[in-house]
Amino acid sequence: MKSRSQNPKKSTDQGRRDDRESSDNSSLRKAFLDQLADVYNAEQQLTKALPKMAKAAQSEELQSAFESHLEETEQQAQRLEEAAQSIGESLKGKKCKAMEGLIKEGEEMMSEFKGEAALDAVLIAAAQKVEHYEIATYGTLIEWAKQTQNEDIIELLESSLEEEKAADEKLTEIAESLANPQGLED
Repeated sequence: MKSRSQNPKKSTDQGRRDDRESSDNSSLRKAFLDQLADVYNAEQQLTKALPKMAKAAQSEELQSAFESHLEETEQQAQRLEEAAQSIGESLKGKKCKAMEGLIKEGEEMMSEFKGEAALDAVLIAAAQKVEHYEIATYGTLIEWAKQTQNEDIIELLESSLEEEKAADEKLTEIAESLANPQGLED
């Protein structure tokens, strides 16, 4: 008799767990699509900010890094469009407030340090904040794509994640070898 009373409870608990997992998956899918649209807007905003940063850069190496990353950023936006299409979704109009804030902060820093020796170091700091935000976002999207059975777009997301990591490393190299030492000259 004990075993009978435990079995129905066990089966009821399993049913609740299945319902919860189904609901979580649906909710997680909604969050996934929301963040996909968010990072798409972030990449679009960045395509407008990077040319300004390249123009403000004092060293040719930093200017070149920004210009190169602009091309990657445009490709990342295209990958996001492709990813959404491949899962039958569209990237709904969403404003990435985090990117908007990071860009605004970067513009303020550019203005404040215009003409100073530390300008490139400041530009790199602003750019690395952006890179770290994007790295975190792409990493999250990859995990959520796995959880929501969107494995077919993981490779697209991973390509963008690797480019963001490489851009961050390149900025670190320029900061350590050139921009930070120059910033001490004032």
